Amino acid sequence: MPPLLLASSSSYRRALLARLQLPFVWHSPDIDESALPNETPQALVRRLALAKARALVTDYPEHIIIGSDQVAVLDGRIIGKPHTAAGATQQLQAASGRSLTFLTGLAVLDTRQGNSVVAEQADCIPFTVHFRTLSDAQIQRYIALEQPFDCAGSFKSEGLGVSLFQATEGSDATSLVGLPLIRLCDMLNACGVAVP
Repeated sequence: MPPLLLASSSSYRRALLARLQLPFVWHSPDIDESALPNETPQALVRRLALAKARALVTDYPEHIIIGSDQVAVLDGRIIGKPHTAAGATQQLQAASGRSLTFLTGLAVLDTRQGNSVVAEQADCIPFTVHFRTLSDAQIQRYIALEQPFDCAGSFKSEGLGVSLFQATEGSDATSLVGLPLIRLCDMLNACGVAVP
């Protein structure tokens, strides 16, 4: 099997990829993640997923490189990571009783012919979270317990964050954490990597 490289330093993405029980290494690419003028959120995450994977092609020949990027969107506007309790409070108050859509860009590059790309696949996978109407007390309790400061949308769906949801909608719940495993399996199978 060709070696797999995850173009990310995210512990969340590493934990998800480990679920496929395939050996892999990871490396964080250094790219500019700024949006281009008039770029849609869908185009942004697809472009950044490809850019992350492409940035490592020269250093990792003969690999299958996986890139991923994610944004959360509320009212057509990208919501970033909150970084602070005040930021998380603001994000959860804005999402209360509403829907937040997560767009995850996924790219897989096959470099098994040396340092050039043989095959390139990219997609954007949406997933929507419908929030309960949250009181300020619920928001503060949640933030104190889970401190979701490194998560766009200010919650951890793999933890207590699920208690904030009324419903979810999408084809792949793992995309919510940042690496859509169902779509990734399709892409890996297309590269000849057997999963399972």
